[in-house]
Amino acid sequence: MNITVFGATGSVGGHVVAEALARGHEVTAVVRDPARLSGLPAAALGRTGDARSAEDVADLSAGRDVVVGATRPAPGRERELAAVTRTLLAGAAAAGARLLLVGGAGSLTVPGTGGRTVLDDPRYLHPDWRAIAEAGAEQLAVCRADTSTADWTYLSPPAQLEPGERTGRYRLGGDELVTDAGGVSRITVADLAVALLDEAENPRHRRRRFTVAY
Repeated sequence: MNITVFGATGSVGGHVVAEALARGHEVTAVVRDPARLSGLPAAALGRTGDARSAEDVADLSAGRDVVVGATRPAPGRERELAAVTRTLLAGAAAAGARLLLVGGAGSLTVPGTGGRTVLDDPRYLHPDWRAIAEAGAEQLAVCRADTSTADWTYLSPPAQLEPGERTGRYRLGGDELVTDAGGVSRITVADLAVALLDEAENPRHRRRRFTVAY
């Protein structure tokens, strides 16, 4: 497949680029800052572009099978995430490419709580994360309200997304947080990338959200 990754030098985006290359896909790695091009893997095609620009998204989605949105707004600019999502949806739809978005966990419901979301459960949401968690919930709402032909999939990470090794294993969920027997919800960034590429190669959640955890 030919895959474009926006946010290619971020924590998640970098792992997605590496996982896609390891599987033999052609990867266009998009960064906003030209100075970051030198940090991309040699096997990736580095391009500068901005997911907030409809022109850039259209150009970098053309001829691609899959477009990955792994961007994360800077602190204080979290509300930009919804606008970026609309631009990515429009660009991917116009290009006929699938759009895989790495979003947030805030809108997932917590098992055994009668429908309480992560946003409302202090066990899983630190106060410092509230702004980006609320932005992620708005991002998902934008996807669900989309009336275009966009072929989107939204991946919510678990409550804890952390550095660590790639095991290649994970459990799938839908709109409910996936937890272990102790109530812990976690995965490494490397295995989140595995789950995203598995979905890219074998679509199971078209125009739906899914989540993963150990």
